[in-house]
Parts: sequence; structure tokens; C-alpha cells
Amino acid sequence: MNAPRSTRRFRLFIIMAPMIALALGSFWLLEVMRRSASEDIPNVTRTEPDFYVEKFNYVKLSKTGGVQYHMSGERMTHNPADDSYDIVKPVVNNLRQGDEPPITLRADRARVVSDVSEVHLYDNVRMDRPASPTGERMHAESEYLLVLPDDDVIKTHKPVDITVGQSRLTGVGMIANNATREFQLSSNVHGTYQAPAR
Repeated sequence: MNAPRSTRRFRLFIIMAPMIALALGSFWLLEVMRRSASEDIPNVTRTEPDFYVEKFNYVKLSKTGGVQYHMSGERMTHNPADDSYDIVKPVVNNLRQGDEPPITLRADRARVVSDVSEVHLYDNVRMDRPASPTGERMHAESEYLLVLPDDDVIKTHKPVDITVGQSRLTGVGMIANNATREFQLSSNVHGTYQAPAR
């Protein structure tokens, strides 16, 4: 009685063994092909823009819930390679707290890093601050400005032309800290000063 049962098991084993070997071989071959394909096909990083927005508005709130700054433009394009944004005709309004007048920056184009901690303004850059009870109207022009919105700092390594009231100042390289009201020109500084009318 035991002989026929063991014979059946042996026959079942003989039939199943090639099928199991075939299945294992198929898995092994599939894994070899997958590894070979991943080594042969380069990892292509997408460089073309993946989306754009026309006539956009972006508002950043401060920790207290007030508007810290407002950014807008005619067109914003996202670059997936470095997660940056290119903006056509950007306008940045730095909304000051209290009685301080807002500072408005305009340019032909801008590049913004992914976390909006740096705004690079290029070509025909203008910075304007209207007159207020505590200060005269200010206007500045340059080919490049770096805006650090979270630090309330504006800087450039390029030539800059600044007009405050009737006074004019030119130089190369500038750092303006709006939070501390500090201002510095780095080199080639020239200016004419006109006392405010009383």
C-alpha cells in the first residue's frame, strides 16, 4: 500500500520540479533584464518647463497674519530641473508695517528660488518708495537686484543709480536693509546732495 502512494508522490515531484525550475528561471531572467535595462537607459532629468501661470498674484503673510509682501507678473513658468520659477514683468510690493510707505520693485524678468527666499530681478530694474512724512520719494535703477523678502534686504553687485528727493547717488554694489534702515554703496560712489525744501 505504501509503494503506490510513494510512487504517486515521486511522479508528482517529477512533474512539478521542472515547472518550479521554469518559474524560478523566469523570475531570474526578468530580474536580469530589468537590471540591464536600468543600466543601459540613462536617468533623464526633465529640463523643459512643466507648467506656467498667466497674470498671477502671490501674497506672503507675516507671522502675525499681516501681508508681508505681494508679488505679481504677466507670466510665471516653473523649471523642474531646479524647482525655480521664471517671471515675465515681475512686480514686488514690500508692504511695510505702520506708517512706512511700501517699496515697489519692477523688472523685465525675474528668477525665484523654490522657497521664495531669493528673488533675482533682471533688466531694467526699478525700485520706488513714495514720499512720506518721515522721508522723501526714492527711486533706484539697476540691471540686477537680489531681493531677500524674508530678511527685508535688497542687494546688487551691479551699478545702481539712486534718486532721493532732488539728491542723486550712483555707485557699484549696494546693500539696503529695510528692517534696520541701513544703506551701503560699495564702490565708485558719486553723488549730489540737495537739501529738502523747508
